[in-house]
Amino acid sequence: MKSKPILLSMVFSTVIIFLSLVNVNLYNLPFKARFEALDKETQKQITCLADNMYFEAANEPLDGKKAVAFVTINRLRTGNYGNDICGVVYQKTGGTCQFSWYCDKNIADRRLTVRASSLYNEIRELAVNMVINFERYDDVTSGSTYYHADYVHPGWKLERVDQIGRHIFYRSSKDEIDRNKGII
Repeated sequence: MKSKPILLSMVFSTVIIFLSLVNVNLYNLPFKARFEALDKETQKQITCLADNMYFEAANEPLDGKKAVAFVTINRLRTGNYGNDICGVVYQKTGGTCQFSWYCDKNIADRRLTVRASSLYNEIRELAVNMVINFERYDDVTSGSTYYHADYVHPGWKLERVDQIGRHIFYRSSKDEIDRNKGII
């Protein structure tokens, strides 16, 4: 029995020595947080982002979901669309919703039912991760503040950036993203 503590000490010592030899940049490691552990206001903002990601990109690949989140965050960081994530998601211009699902009463009424699904909970977890670690992510949209589905042709006079999944992303010359502005 006396050999177990010695063996355990040797294992821990070896791990510590190994980690000291490997250049681990702790800044690049993502933070983890549980939705339930966040304060009420942060939960509210993350719920708005998760709703937007779900209703705009639930069936898109992971980068498609991230792209919707980045457009939302980029809009917030320009200061042109809302003062917080919910303000960006729920913004209307001349009675037109910036994110079409929000004006669709059939979709908006399903929000409480959808929030009980496993897909929504996965998206909410991604939203938590993106909000907590947004500075660590590469913006898959390269600063886009607009997008539309590939079957829609709005005729925008914006710089086309990329297509991710079924969405085409654009950047406006009027939108300057403040990289120093926080999102929560």
